Amino acid sequence: MDTDTASRPTLADVAARAGVSPSTASLAFSGTGPVSGATREKVLAAAKELHYAGPDPRARSLRRGRSGIVGVVIDERVSEAFRDPVNIAMLDGVAEAIGEIDAAMLLLTGTTGSDTPVSLETAPLDAVVLFGCSPTLERSVALLTQRGIPAVVIEGDAGDDVPEIALDNREATRLGAEHLRELGHERVAIVALPLEPSRARGPLTAARVDASTVETAIERARGAWDVFPDARGVVTAASYVEEGVIAGRELLGDGGGGDRPTAIIAQSDLLAAGVIRAAEELGLTVPGDVSVVGFDGVAVDGLDYDLTTLSQPSQAKGRAAGDAVVRMLAGERPESVRFTSTFHRGGTTAPPRA
Repeated sequence: MDTDTASRPTLADVAARAGVSPSTASLAFSGTGPVSGATREKVLAAAKELHYAGPDPRARSLRRGRSGIVGVVIDERVSEAFRDPVNIAMLDGVAEAIGEIDAAMLLLTGTTGSDTPVSLETAPLDAVVLFGCSPTLERSVALLTQRGIPAVVIEGDAGDDVPEIALDNREATRLGAEHLRELGHERVAIVALPLEPSRARGPLTAARVDASTVETAIERARGAWDVFPDARGVVTAASYVEEGVIAGRELLGDGGGGDRPTAIIAQSDLLAAGVIRAAEELGLTVPGDVSVVGFDGVAVDGLDYDLTTLSQPSQAKGRAAGDAVVRMLAGERPESVRFTSTFHRGGTTAPPRA
């Protein structure tokens, strides 16, 4: 950290003055992300009041041989990534940590090609945080290794040389599944996150899971199968409410036949909200006709249920990733960190009907 950093206002100070999150303040300066003009002006006004000039990559580049930019790679369009509260919380955590070294945050997508103005192949980056719940993680890690740029992965095994901010996905999902078993459920289905770069929908099979490299989806599927080894399921194209609706219709829309699941384990709260919406469309009650378990512990707009879910520390994960970046830029070798989820029993699970 520069010797004069402690005496200067930080990006976190600006965010607090403007009444926005650290990630919003960082994106307002970097010009990436869906930040409105009014919000950006509010952030700049707060910076002016605090005499904060903003991250100055050119000055740092001359002084330290660095760009002053930390990339964050999300395998979605930036506007779509901000639909997921988990992404926002993790970005806040990253922004808080790197704000302490006055670094700017640049959002990139794992699918951005080198022919675009700013890409993972060409952007001047000091380090990168990879959101590992991504089918393109391997490609991104290989590219960064080739460029010699240090990286940290949130939920994704990128090898011994890349620190991982891990989560107990399998163990946590197993807790949710065991809760359903204790309630008496036997016919349980799974709504899974994407497994391949193509984001193809379709049946959830052991073969697809074994061939996938998306650690989050893999481990959550295996956690459910630890308790319900015969559980069928469907793979979605993204962690959106709309995708949960599509999956819910497929799993529940059989006219109430004997094969219809009495409980569904969704791999995100957004997908769980979609499953609940699909159940309501089909005239089913939650949890009377079908119990639903989610994962994340986030507030979902329009969901009038206390969702049974596994709550994960999303902002703390982002903060840990940002701290790892700060340590790498200081010449240290940070260790991987593993976080634990907490089971929350809400009102969307109950014993199956006799």
